[in-house]
Amino acid sequence: MNTGPDKTWTVAEAKARLSEILRLASTEGPQRIGTKARYVIVPEEEWLKREEPQIPLGRWLVENMPRIDDLELPDRHEPDRPSPFEGWTAEDFGEGNMSALPPAGLLERK
Repeated sequence: MNTGPDKTWTVAEAKARLSEILRLASTEGPQRIGTKARYVIVPEEEWLKREEPQIPLGRWLVENMPRIDDLELPDRHEPDRPSPFEGWTAEDFGEGNMSALPPAGLLERK
């Protein structure tokens, strides 16, 4: 009798030899039953090992998001970049006028 890994038991065989199929599932691996609709018999321990616990997406994101210590922040020191407000005085802004334009020449591209 063929009981190898490619063996597929008919439903009639499975009914007559259920104890043997359960023993083989424990010792030799999954057992297949059925020809039209196929089913697989595996021990519960094996099934539970393969079943991944489902956690809500929100919890997974919170648990797997990078922590502040894990983030590399770029160096913000840029000595070659001049301040666009260098040389400005309070008169350049005008008193209470926040929409005043900067002095001519600062907006020109170099």
